[in-house]
Order: sequence, then structure tokens, then C-alpha cells
Amino acid sequence: MCQSEARRGPELRAAKWLHFPQLALRRRLGQLSCMSKPALKLRSWPLAVLYCLLPLGALRPLSRVGWRPVSRVALYKSVPTRLLSRAWGRLNQVELPRWLRRPVYSLYIWTFGVNMKEAAVEDLHYYRNLSEFFRRKLKPQARPVCGLHSVISPSDGKILTFGQVKNCEVEQVKGVTYSLESFLGPRTPAEDLPFPPAVRHSAFRSQLVTREGNELFHCVIYLAPGDYHCFHSPTDWTVAHRRHFPGSLMSVNPGMARWIKELFCHNERVVLTGDWKHGFFSLTAVGATNVGSIRIYFDRDLHTNSPQYSKGSYNDFSFVTHANKEGIRMHKGEHLGEFNLGSTIVLIFEAPKDFNFRLQAGQKIRFGEALGSL
Repeated sequence: MCQSEARRGPELRAAKWLHFPQLALRRRLGQLSCMSKPALKLRSWPLAVLYCLLPLGALRPLSRVGWRPVSRVALYKSVPTRLLSRAWGRLNQVELPRWLRRPVYSLYIWTFGVNMKEAAVEDLHYYRNLSEFFRRKLKPQARPVCGLHSVISPSDGKILTFGQVKNCEVEQVKGVTYSLESFLGPRTPAEDLPFPPAVRHSAFRSQLVTREGNELFHCVIYLAPGDYHCFHSPTDWTVAHRRHFPGSLMSVNPGMARWIKELFCHNERVVLTGDWKHGFFSLTAVGATNVGSIRIYFDRDLHTNSPQYSKGSYNDFSFVTHANKEGIRMHKGEHLGEFNLGSTIVLIFEAPKDFNFRLQAGQKIRFGEALGSL
């Protein structure tokens, strides 16, 4: 058997197994094309589900007669993740009977490899519900803050990407990028307004880089469900502005980040921007499935995953007032906020060209450890 026939073997077997009558199927697809969009989606979903479940080549005969399935990404985006996350949040708030707490939390600890010896309270009966357990605090000595380096990790997690921002695009995972402007939004604060037309990369970059000779850098940290869910200030800086993007709450695990382009731009997120000793600095907490709750300790007006906010908008809040003209001063290692399960933190900041990261892509990192310095 020649190589081409060998490669076509699985495809031919799939075609024989399915054996679709092509003429009848073309007529059927013609009927589908005349339907309204909602009806078309409803009628084509069974085939789309098969497309997701079966091997990639199994439904290839369908594509030959003109059928184009709803993509896996489109199917996933249609899942009401915001609603499901709100329901999960309500469930997390339900107080567990004391006798049930140890088996429930022990299962979670075993599944995700949680180290309870680091927790400030090791007794599992202390945590009244899942939400309290997710937001558990650590012992003071569990995470020493590195004093030798100017930027530390704000949380436990896994380093997805890091490096210099090029062409105003940031790596989501290796090989997959997203627009810095789409992620942060327009530089000028504006409330409940649609995004203005995109500006040239150089123009947007010039709004962020304030000092000659500086560059923009980024670092993406993924928090797994078993990680410590609080996050801290990565350096000494001043928070001047908060921008909240209501959005989807899709999973942000590395596999999904490779799958969905601009995932972080679709998801709900809270962008904190301000200044540090080298210029612009920002920390963005990205929400995920079952992580509709993003809390910033000094921002009582922030309410994430709320039905009152629609996707595609954003709302701004300034911490600079007549009484406080600087904003919120944060010290390296100081408590900043918390997630309700696991998610992602994205740092984007300005620094001199010789800023060096002391990291490797894919490495595990803990809050307080060095990210980089000059």
C-alpha cells in the first residue's frame, strides 16, 4: 500500500461507517440555509455536538457536501458562564454542616494538591463554607517577600509568558497574542462609552511609556484551583485608576488559552493602573469560570459578575480625588485582593531597557519570590 493510501485509511473507514447519501444531504443543507439564524443554530447543534465528540476526521464527509459545523470555540462561548459562575458563588456561600466539612475539604485538598500546613488555620472545621476555604490566609512566615528585587510575584501560580511587549501585543501563551489596547482599554478614562477607533500601535504605546529609553514589559501568572487565592502588591507603586470590564467567564487554564484567541480580552477583568519609580505600572486580575468574584480590598465600589453590567462595556473609577491627589499607595507584598477559585494575573509595566526577568516559562512560582529587577 502506498503512503497516500495509508494516510487516507482512517478517512475512508470513517466515510464507509457514516455513508451519508450526499444528494439527500445537500437538499437538507439547502433547507437549513433558508432558516432564520436562531432556528439554524438549533437544528445544526446535534451535528455540531457530534463534531466536537467524534475524532476530527470522522465527519469529514459532511464538510465535502457543504456542511460547516458550529466551531468548538463558538459552542463554548455560547455557554452561559456568567450565570453558572453566579450560581456557583451562591453555592460556595452555603454553610456546610460541621460533620461534612472535613470530607468535602479533604477531597478538594487531595484533588488539587493543597498544602494546608501553610494555612493560617489548619483545622478544616474552621471554614464554614467553600468560599472561606478558597480564600484561606497563609501563615506570616509561609511566604517571605524578596527584598533584593524590585518586582516580586503577586501570587502563587505558574508563569505562562513574560518579556518585552512588542508591537503593542502581549503573549497569552506561547504563539498566541492579544492587543494591549483591547486588553487595557483606551488610556483616557471614560465611563460607559464604546471603544474609540483603534489608534496606531506607536501612538498607544507612547501614552503608556512616559520616559525616554524605557520599554514595556509583561508577565502572565496563572493561578490553579489549588493555589493560594489572594494576591498582593508586586512592587511599591501608586494605584490611580480602576477599570472594570464585565465579560465572559471562560476557563483561563493554559490549554484553553492556546485554544481561544484574545481569551483575556473576552473575560471579565479588573485593571488597576498607576505609577512606580520607573513610570507606568498596571496589574490586571482576570476572572474565569466560577471566579466571578474579584475583590480589591481598598475598592468597596467594585462589584464583579453583576447582572447590572453588560458585556462589551467598561466602567472607570479614579482613586485620585481633591483630598487624595496621589491615589492609593501600595507597598511591595501588601495585601491587594483575592479571587474566589483560580484565575490569572497580568502585569504590564514600564521599565528601563535593561530590566531582566529571573524566570522560566512554565515554572511554578510563589507569592514573594522575585520576578525581576534592574
